Amino acid sequence: MSRRNDVDDASRKAPRRGRRGVQSRSPRSRHSPGQRVAAWTSVALVGVLVAGALVAYAKYRSFWDSIRRVDVAGLIGPQPPKYTNAENILLIGSDTRVGQRGIGGGVGCNCSDTLMLLHISPGRHAVTVVNIPRETMVPILACAASDGTPGQTAQPGQMELINAPLAFGGPACTWKTFEAVTAIHVDHFIQLDFTGFEKIINDLGGVRICLPFAIDDPQSGLNLSKGVHHVFGREALAFWRTREGVGTGSDLQRIQRDQYEMAALVQGIEHSGLLGSPSKMLRVVGDATDAMTTDTGLDQNAMLQIADSLRGVTSKSIRFVTAPNVPYPANINDVVFEQPQADQLFTAIAHDSTLAKAAKGKGRHKKAAVPPAVETTAPSQVKVQVANGSGVSGIASQAGGELTNLGFDVVGTGDASNFSYTDSVIEYAAASDLPAVNTLKSRLSSVQVKQDATLTPGTITLIVGSSFTSVSATPTPSPSSSGPSVASLSQADSGITANTNICSNQSAFVGPNSPSG
Repeated sequence: MSRRNDVDDASRKAPRRGRRGVQSRSPRSRHSPGQRVAAWTSVALVGVLVAGALVAYAKYRSFWDSIRRVDVAGLIGPQPPKYTNAENILLIGSDTRVGQRGIGGGVGCNCSDTLMLLHISPGRHAVTVVNIPRETMVPILACAASDGTPGQTAQPGQMELINAPLAFGGPACTWKTFEAVTAIHVDHFIQLDFTGFEKIINDLGGVRICLPFAIDDPQSGLNLSKGVHHVFGREALAFWRTREGVGTGSDLQRIQRDQYEMAALVQGIEHSGLLGSPSKMLRVVGDATDAMTTDTGLDQNAMLQIADSLRGVTSKSIRFVTAPNVPYPANINDVVFEQPQADQLFTAIAHDSTLAKAAKGKGRHKKAAVPPAVETTAPSQVKVQVANGSGVSGIASQAGGELTNLGFDVVGTGDASNFSYTDSVIEYAAASDLPAVNTLKSRLSSVQVKQDATLTPGTITLIVGSSFTSVSATPTPSPSSSGPSVASLSQADSGITANTNICSNQSAFVGPNSPSG
């Protein structure tokens, strides 16, 4: 999918409110986007893999104390349930220029142009890194002023880019928004800037990249021949930045290429002896902590627990995926989560279920996985607006009355936008509404489910079709573990494991901007 050039956004100095809500764009120039993306992903992986060790060494105490911390207590609101003892760490990248020197591009808006979830599964010694595209459109939630931000009020029916909450409500707002749209319980966050990227790559001894053809990109500065190259800070940065002149020019395709470089980075860490060398860790950790902000809950005990969870993790047990997405109808330069694939992925992460394995180097799944049972909630926790979609007089009032008698919280009745519905339809805003959706769906027959991100999270809509007869007094059995397979995610998540062959990245370069043949 084609994306607008970064330089098109160079004149944007702050997030802007558009017709559909916040169209948040950080001020990008020819020299800034790759620096943001590269630093956050590499520092995040290195930081999480080695930071746990620094608390075990007294001489690292000064590095530990230098990490900036933000208290998010009371700012996140009710969290989704935590089903397992897996650790979920939200990795946030900021484009701020405060305290930075020599960084190209315009003045940043402190937007999160990189957002990833690091899911650590202690029981299986596995790690999944979920990339959330920065152009993903999400509902605008209420967030209090925090960490020097003005806060934001909820705007029902309006949307914003997922990179905007950081600017308006700080990391707590990004955390709150992420949980609302994914229903994944987040334990901690790590926010990173781009100051230490080149130093860290050099500390690690460089990283290997693979090009299927020669690239000479004056915008990023990448000028390398076809083949495998062992590059250091500056050229590694240029590779991350390369976008417009390669493949489709899309940010999604760049994420795909970034996953391969992250895989190469993990392979380098695995073979470098870094984790067993305090002197090597001292250099890397020093650069990482200088660029890191965390929540106050990520204390020494928490970090040691995370480090313990990572024991035995190898490159073959680290997986990178991208949240399934499709173009946003109101603006094809942006995206929304593709359903039901995205919610299936988020549910698997929330329950620490086994994800379908990716075919090595191809981002394809070999074997279907077993998803968890469908989540439901008490009828009293289900707020539902009932709409007449059939034109049959009194049908919405009938359905609303029956639901009320069964304990559902019916907040209103009325007419749908048209009377052409045959099957009834349940519309919902975000993944956090799925337990309510499933509870209502279990009481109905001939009903479809549709996500509408313009709705307000917390209230679902039942559009009653002409085939409706009555609401069932008892729920139908919930689907068991024989439900839809996570293997259906293969098209959009482009999953790879960290031990993949880095030259298997051909599809990340295919497009009209690349040489043919």
